[in-house]
Amino acid sequence: MAEQIIVMMGIWDDETQKVLSGWYDELSKAGFKGKQTPDLLYHISLSTYTTDKEEEASGLIRSVAGSFAPVQVCISHIGMFAGGQILFAAPDINSGLKELHDACDLGVAQEFEWTPHTTIMIDDPGVIQSALPMVINSFRPLTGTIKSLQLCAFWPTREIAHLDLNE
Repeated sequence: MAEQIIVMMGIWDDETQKVLSGWYDELSKAGFKGKQTPDLLYHISLSTYTTDKEEEASGLIRSVAGSFAPVQVCISHIGMFAGGQILFAAPDINSGLKELHDACDLGVAQEFEWTPHTTIMIDDPGVIQSALPMVINSFRPLTGTIKSLQLCAFWPTREIAHLDLNE
């Protein structure tokens, strides 16, 4: 299958990765697996691009990573997208996250309005509804830090770049 999209992602710090992994591990122990892309770090998608914008997006990630310090964000709630197939943890939008998102814009129209989120699991709506009580019971708001940016093409997954934000 040919690559269809390029995504700029804000990658969470190691401690936040552990917490988010813990939520998914609890689901996995209960028999839930999901259909999400395997082996991706937990992240917030900041912007998407068509595959013909790879060169521009590659330049942009270098520019943005070099001009932004790590961004602290409170993950305050959980949610599901319309259709019920995606269960996510969602951050509050603060000025740092908004500025980072805006900096990742190449001026290309996005298919959907930006909803900052970190996917916990993708599956059929009935499976997500069954998993939701477990996440509700283990969820505690936390403050995490977006420490790096990753640019990937999808499907199959191909990493284009992964750069730390400027300390």
